[in-house]
Amino acid sequence: MELKQLKYLLSVSELGSFSKAAVVLSVAQPVLSRQIRSLEEELGVELLYRNGRGIVVSDAGQIVVEHARAIVSSVGSISADIDTLRSDPSGKISIGMPPTAGSVLTAPLIQRFHEEYPRIKLKVQEGYSGHVLEWLSTGRIDVAILYNAPKTSTLLTQPLIEEELLLIGPGRKPDMAVEGPVNGASLAEMPLILPSHPHGLRVLVESLLGPQRIYPNVEYEIDSLSAVVNMVEQGIGYTILPYAAVSAKVEAGDLTATSIVEPRMTRHLVLATSTQRPVTNATRTLAKMVTLLVRDLVKDGVWMPRAQLDH
Repeated sequence: MELKQLKYLLSVSELGSFSKAAVVLSVAQPVLSRQIRSLEEELGVELLYRNGRGIVVSDAGQIVVEHARAIVSSVGSISADIDTLRSDPSGKISIGMPPTAGSVLTAPLIQRFHEEYPRIKLKVQEGYSGHVLEWLSTGRIDVAILYNAPKTSTLLTQPLIEEELLLIGPGRKPDMAVEGPVNGASLAEMPLILPSHPHGLRVLVESLLGPQRIYPNVEYEIDSLSAVVNMVEQGIGYTILPYAAVSAKVEAGDLTATSIVEPRMTRHLVLATSTQRPVTNATRTLAKMVTLLVRDLVKDGVWMPRAQLDH
């Protein structure tokens, strides 16, 4: 028994004519008759018969018509509910991201998501890229924002931005002012405040400097982004961060941001989902919003406003 057979039966019974039903359903009349006959053969009863005034529904046909009407209505309700879900998704969803990305993304993402999708409960978790990747793999989070994500068959990634890493210094310490751009070799002499291993940023900096036999002068290993920024602001040393993580303080004059050359330091920020888990409507909604938000932040000059660098 097929849904279309039930729909055909309903149409013929309501219109009282095979020819009229065929026109309404946009099917050939022989096809319509064949489908009704097939349904009768399956049930072993006659559902419709002709008299001088047209088509008459048999007693057995009345029973089938009542059930068919309920079934077709239920199927229609399913489609309507799914359409509602698409336009107004609900449920719970979680996203993980590194602190440097979170410092600029978390607040506007939560605000925008709550305004546009109040029925979805969004949870944000911060951690090193390695930890965020593990959370995604184990199903602890639904969406991940990662730096330099590995290429694996279990990971579906979408590029967001190529982010430049800058030398961040104190803005109100004239004696520590740096004339940019800064050559990578200078990092072997400057007092640096960087996260410890295996933080992705520390690994990236050393991997870029290593081929040139440059060893960064890391005087302080601090794994807290806020603590690092506070120490730099006090003039204890310099650090290396993307502009987005300190844009507000650079604008306020509390910090400076200077380009690093030879080598230039960049990393790729990507949005990732797991191929081992089904992608829900809420997941697609969140991924789309993150992509649009990053684009807006770039457009607004929060990420890498080159015109403001090296001043």
